[in-house]
Amino acid sequence: MSKPGIPFVKMEGIGNDYVYVDARKSVPSGLTRLAIAMSDRHFGIGSDGLILIRTSKLKGVKHRMQMFNSDGSESEMCGNGLRCVAKYLYDRNLERKDEFPIETGAGVLHVKVIPAKGKHIASKVRVNMGKPRLLRSAIPMTGPAGEMVIDEPLEVGGHKLRMTCVGMGNPHCVIFTDRPPSDEMVHTVGPMIEHHPLFPNRTNVEFVYRESAKLLHQRTWERGAGETLACGTGASAVCVAGVQNGLTDRKVKIKLLGGDLEMEWNEQDGHVYKTGPAREVFSGVWAR
Repeated sequence: MSKPGIPFVKMEGIGNDYVYVDARKSVPSGLTRLAIAMSDRHFGIGSDGLILIRTSKLKGVKHRMQMFNSDGSESEMCGNGLRCVAKYLYDRNLERKDEFPIETGAGVLHVKVIPAKGKHIASKVRVNMGKPRLLRSAIPMTGPAGEMVIDEPLEVGGHKLRMTCVGMGNPHCVIFTDRPPSDEMVHTVGPMIEHHPLFPNRTNVEFVYRESAKLLHQRTWERGAGETLACGTGASAVCVAGVQNGLTDRKVKIKLLGGDLEMEWNEQDGHVYKTGPAREVFSGVWAR
């Protein structure tokens, strides 16, 4: 008798797409291999990775998100993925409240669902991404542990760049450019920075063009996944880096390849807030 398949839902947040598996009762085996197989865009479902919806063991927290990149490596957090987890729970009445916490690899984060008019269906989700981690030791990076990295020089592949680095539960290296970044820049320089010795756990890389103090354009080379259409933790890091460099207001719209995010680095509590859509694409059963 053949083994039963694994029910899944394909969801996306402004093009940052993942396969979601409800693992509250049973966790599939071989998660690294499963993430690679499911994520394959030619022979699998196709996605930026695999996200498991699990039960949290923390007091006062019901839900947990566990995520894997498309290369099978486990990652701490994905802001767009977290919005989709919130929608999954809310739309299926697994969570009746509009505001609730979710445990992630980057700690417990709080989400606020903005429902469609007259329906118990999430239209947008606002995520409290928490406080950014600004010191080298917390990002993490090599070098003096207690220092911040703001507009520091970085030379890779013959390119002389300026970097600002921020931790959002996962590491980010933000590069502001004087023109919209090219494919060559993202796809060639991105992986060089991802694997640079400065970053012991590798890093995500954001290439950002500033149109105004309220509007930025972002492309992301995502650690373990390559270029993605969107990156929520990356947009959070970009929002923080823009303020640190005196380039943007604390509230900013960021245009990514997959859509727009509304970002805020709140001055009162020091937390970063991200608001954007989440959408269910299709569901199915993955055959073992």
